[in-house]
Amino acid sequence: MRQGYTPRGADIIHSEAWRRMSKGQPMKKVVAFPNREPARTSGAPEDRLDSWKEIATYLHRGTRTVQRWEREEGLPIHRLQHDKLGSVYAFKAELEAWWANRGDSLPSEAAQAETGPSVGVLPFADLSQERDQGYFCEGVAEEIINALNRLRHLHVASRTSAFRFKDQAADIIEIGRKLRVRTLLEGSVRKAGDRLRIAVRLTNAENGYQLWSETYDRQMTDIFAIQEEIARHVAEALKVTLSPAEKDALGKPATSDIQAYDYYLLGRSYYYRFAPREVEFAKQLFAQAIERDPRYAMAHAGLADCWSFLYLYGGRREAAREQADRVSMQAIDLDPESAQAHASRALALSLNERDVEAKESFETAIRLDPELFEAYYFYARHCFAHGEQEKAVRLYEHAMRVRPEDYQATLLLAQSYDDLGRYEDAIAARRRGIELAEQHLRLKPDDARACYMASN
Repeated sequence: MRQGYTPRGADIIHSEAWRRMSKGQPMKKVVAFPNREPARTSGAPEDRLDSWKEIATYLHRGTRTVQRWEREEGLPIHRLQHDKLGSVYAFKAELEAWWANRGDSLPSEAAQAETGPSVGVLPFADLSQERDQGYFCEGVAEEIINALNRLRHLHVASRTSAFRFKDQAADIIEIGRKLRVRTLLEGSVRKAGDRLRIAVRLTNAENGYQLWSETYDRQMTDIFAIQEEIARHVAEALKVTLSPAEKDALGKPATSDIQAYDYYLLGRSYYYRFAPREVEFAKQLFAQAIERDPRYAMAHAGLADCWSFLYLYGGRREAAREQADRVSMQAIDLDPESAQAHASRALALSLNERDVEAKESFETAIRLDPELFEAYYFYARHCFAHGEQEKAVRLYEHAMRVRPEDYQATLLLAQSYDDLGRYEDAIAARRRGIELAEQHLRLKPDDARACYMASN
């Protein structure tokens, strides 16, 4: 049983080995070619981008940003003979190879300079006397991320990308550069009985200046109001105009039951450890949250993820798959606008081999939250398992843009490149994936999954 999985549950769809063995095919041997330059594509029209606009759109950045990347960061751009500014073109494979090697070290001003305000929410520090509220502190930060994600004109760094800086000695400017955001929200929580103190500050990640700060001394029952106020103040500080629907959404907490909320947060903390025993604990906690509040959609989504995990790594019991299907459907019914609920539903549908419905749910999750790594990643794995390699490549590439530090999408992308005959692209992706896995193992040396994937 492998541990160290990505949120939404490990090898959710099938691995290369599983896919080949299930079809009675021999295992593919990976050949280590000598060092070679990254491949240029054949020049086919679908592989080539023929203007700054097309290049910028492909990289999800503004035109001036990609022009600056060419000047300062070596972005591989080609020009026609007359060398006019507009007569440029680029190959997708070269851009992907460049992004894999440089995406995590680009200057902060390039990331969102032309796409509006952006923020990363770091895990809140636990200042409680017993230092036993880490799950609650992370949960508060995650709920603020979820609230800010509802604002259409605000880019929010993903939870996993931001939370990897927990307990790391990095300054604000460095973190902002790596997350590719302009501002960072930090906080601390002190819980004592039914009293709660939350201190937050919003900092400009480009110069280190503080933009806003506040301290909330309240009753525990005020936690939902505090999270709403923080989200509103961040939006105001970043001059994000809220639509009436967005204002209304911020004022609707996922649950009004404090105990259910606490069960849910503790359940997520166990689930993210991705080991069978911990997932069993998480399942029980999500069930308790639902018992307290039967309309708690996120608790249903968490419970569905647990059942999916236990189906895949607990003997593939049909009862577990049926539970994942049933509970994920309840999550959607309770909150049809939840990206996480749709991602959980998509996974359950995929396990039930309901291909069309699974794809629809994946697409909905991405539409609701374009920064939801898990939706791209597991959608890519679903496509890979169904032989849709071109689509799997596009989804893996997008997952890599959302979370540049993730080794899994990069290594699995190499498998899809192999299947498409893009062997030099596969070599480049595999090298980058191994580098990322090694970086990950320095922080989590007992992660068996990272060891397994990097060695295969």
